[in-house]
Amino acid sequence: MKAMDVVMTPIHKEGHLFVAIFFAVSVGLFFLSEPLGWAGLVLTAWCLYFFRDPDRVIPDEKGVLVSPADGTVCLVMEATPPAELGMGDEPRTRISIFLSVFNVHVNRTPAAGEVTSVAYVPGKFLNAAAEEASEENERQLIRMTTEDGHDIAYAQVAGLVARRILCDLEVGQTVERGERFGLIRFGSRTDIYLDKGQKPTVAVGQTMIGGETIIARKAAGRRKAASASE
Repeated sequence: MKAMDVVMTPIHKEGHLFVAIFFAVSVGLFFLSEPLGWAGLVLTAWCLYFFRDPDRVIPDEKGVLVSPADGTVCLVMEATPPAELGMGDEPRTRISIFLSVFNVHVNRTPAAGEVTSVAYVPGKFLNAAAEEASEENERQLIRMTTEDGHDIAYAQVAGLVARRILCDLEVGQTVERGERFGLIRFGSRTDIYLDKGQKPTVAVGQTMIGGETIIARKAAGRRKAASASE
């Protein structure tokens, strides 16, 4: 991304107060020591960068899920959905995305549909890249029924330095694919639990762009079966 693009990118409303605090502290540091003041300005610039909220081009392909966050896929595995969402004990494919402090932290809905359950779970602040973070860390859980009838779930998971999860979703709310719905501050992870008939289209180590990267789509077998019945 070009430097001018970064400067012109708007920031999330949650970042306004933090940027103001960082800048005020930097000005104060200049009275103590010029090097400290410049260091403060560097941190202020980083704060602006962290809270950036760029627009995204949302795919219009039917039946796909998009990544709920920017970051790197750290796990693709079978896992039981969070008990708080009441989705049963049968394992589902879970895709986990690790967000470093340099990634965009604005989260986006993976599909269009209706939110059916929301649950907040307090917890630890382990390394967000660790497998156990999904069960032990502080997290915000969301379950939804997609417009094509799939029952999916996704989670905002706090990390080592994350101390606040913001989620604007409510039960019964209708959302569009790629819609902004929250933010995790600072450094974190997101999980998404797929429904039967949905297949991951990403691999561990792959870079995600929230709202743009297609993370899963209907499995070929399901599409063939549907075609045969028509």
